[in-house]
Amino acid sequence: MKKEIKSYFKKNAGMGIKPTELAKRLRIDKEFEYSAMKAALHDLVDEEYLEKSGKRYKLNIGAQGKLVGTITITEKGFGFVTLQNSNMNDIFIAARNLGTAFNRDTVEVALFAKQKGKNIEGQVVNVLKRNKEEIVGDLEKTNSFYFVKPYEKEIHRDIYISEKDLNGAKAGDKVVVHEIEWKSHLLNPEGRIKEILGKSGTYDTEIAALAREFNLPYIFPKQVLKEAEKIKHEIPEEECNRRLDLRSETVFTIDPVDAKDFDDAVSLEVLENGNYKLGVHIADVSHYVANRSHLDNESLKRGNSVYFVGKVIPMLPEKLSTDICSLVPYKDRLTYSVIAELTPSGKVESYEIAKTIINSKRRFNYDEAQEIIEKQSGDFYQELTLMNNLAKTLRTKRMSKGSINFITPEVQFELDQNGIPIGITKKVQKESHMLVEEFMLLANQVVAKHIGGARRKNPLPYIYRVHDLPDQEKIIEFSKFVKSLGYSFNPSSANKTKEFQKLLDKVKGTEEEALINEVAIRSMAKAVYSPDNIGHYGLGFRHYTHFTSPIRRYSDLVVHRLLFYYKDAKKGDLYTYDELEEISDHISATERSAISAERLSVKIKQAEFLQNHVGEEFHAVVNGVTHFGMFVELTQTLAEGLIKLRDLEDDFYVYDEKNYSLIGRRTKKRYRLGDKVVVKLIRVDKEKREIDFMIVNENY
Repeated sequence: MKKEIKSYFKKNAGMGIKPTELAKRLRIDKEFEYSAMKAALHDLVDEEYLEKSGKRYKLNIGAQGKLVGTITITEKGFGFVTLQNSNMNDIFIAARNLGTAFNRDTVEVALFAKQKGKNIEGQVVNVLKRNKEEIVGDLEKTNSFYFVKPYEKEIHRDIYISEKDLNGAKAGDKVVVHEIEWKSHLLNPEGRIKEILGKSGTYDTEIAALAREFNLPYIFPKQVLKEAEKIKHEIPEEECNRRLDLRSETVFTIDPVDAKDFDDAVSLEVLENGNYKLGVHIADVSHYVANRSHLDNESLKRGNSVYFVGKVIPMLPEKLSTDICSLVPYKDRLTYSVIAELTPSGKVESYEIAKTIINSKRRFNYDEAQEIIEKQSGDFYQELTLMNNLAKTLRTKRMSKGSINFITPEVQFELDQNGIPIGITKKVQKESHMLVEEFMLLANQVVAKHIGGARRKNPLPYIYRVHDLPDQEKIIEFSKFVKSLGYSFNPSSANKTKEFQKLLDKVKGTEEEALINEVAIRSMAKAVYSPDNIGHYGLGFRHYTHFTSPIRRYSDLVVHRLLFYYKDAKKGDLYTYDELEEISDHISATERSAISAERLSVKIKQAEFLQNHVGEEFHAVVNGVTHFGMFVELTQTLAEGLIKLRDLEDDFYVYDEKNYSLIGRRTKKRYRLGDKVVVKLIRVDKEKREIDFMIVNENY
């Protein structure tokens, strides 16, 4: 009882409540439970955990002492501290009470004895650990001193640089600052310049800065490059003899037009019994990257490749990622293959997982493959047609079992030689994309089931790609949201995945499709890596892992090693459970960082493109409503911007949180999520990464 009461008051610190109301919140309806609750309340007051005012009880803020957590500082300059090992709500920190904290620092917080409003409020009293030892920014100069304006807008103070600590940097350079000291919030922090990234505004410099902002390793250490250089292109004959030789088979790759690393190839033939023999052939990176070598350690550190607009930060040095391991056409390459026999209905009858050697007969891009499928003529059109038909069968089967086909709209940029965007178009997912996706999903499922599906008392250590069940409260909130747009979603459905898919099918092709897909994804748990197999909810798979992209994902490299290790039935563990748990947590974190960095890269390029289009009008959809305005997404470029309340000049608008709306006080005009509007671009601030619009027409 005490534990439940403590949990409630931590989540609702600062709010007083009567025992009768608390009983309702805790769902206490029996008399003896109510008596026990009142006794527990009295005990907690005696222990000074709670305080009583009249008939109301509330958390004794003064008795909580100093608390430790991570601070998130907003663009507006105030912050919130999320506490460690506590279910207490986030603590609000006003700008004047931030002390010497930077964004994401680990801090010690003291709560104010008297609380105002809904949020618990406090102040930073000590910085325990810096989130970043280095900060990237632009070096500027006034008449008397130098300072660095941080690249991250959440870092709210400029950093003073003494002339003796410039390290050769000049005003206008983008630099890395280290040895930062900040003794008093009344003064600016001071630091020394460690590295000059280049002239601000140049493409390579901006990419390097973006990488630093997200703590992404950008340059390979010398010992890693040295180790890579020692790897030979030639494949020894004895290695060829150890493998299943598929060099004479019709194998080819299908990738984006701008792809530089090809880590998967496919093959398909019809057997005499009418079944299909599908081959999914994956670059055998594990043959070249030894466990715990310099290359391996650096790959683990990076976790994955990062794909910025027009630039890749690879997980592996280019000699491996775009050359030796890449499945380029007409070259012998070492691969790890899943070769499965499937019935015409898509059932896997049997499979083999084997080390192989292939020689790709063609490098297709998606558009080339699509054109051949549609015209029924061209290189390997029979194989491509067979593949497309099989992929359709697999997709239909997968969807019927509850897999959700989320579509996240993406854009592609046309860049000039200086990396400046001169065009943006929406990517269209065609059958050639989905063909490859279905075969990769199948291979990933087969290798996961191969290890995780075997009945053993002690499961073998392995890495899975898992996706937890969604939180019911978020699902209910999502159903309310789609209802406000005129669609239905039953949050109590026994099969929510099918309910999701039914909705996504209904909105397909509409201008609110992107918004509903995005909000649906946000209502879900995030997919992560884990040695504990809880299944993949979104895909509807009991067993799933990542096997098909070892050039760009460390998880796949580990899975390759484990598969081969278990096939040889060696004694002992290649990795312990604890090691796999640590690796899983790390690569889940690097994946999140990469996704955030890639999204920001797109956002920056969208802003850069729109700089030359101020004053022009665009079709847009409202995709966010707040007390300070509403966010809109342009339907063609998917660029997002803000319409500030002050730019809604026809009325005074009030934020209606429950209905995701802004309502005019006089006219009762309503703007809500999903509304289609015509907007005019009125300002672009690339440095602040802000795009502002104003309404031209309410509907189109």
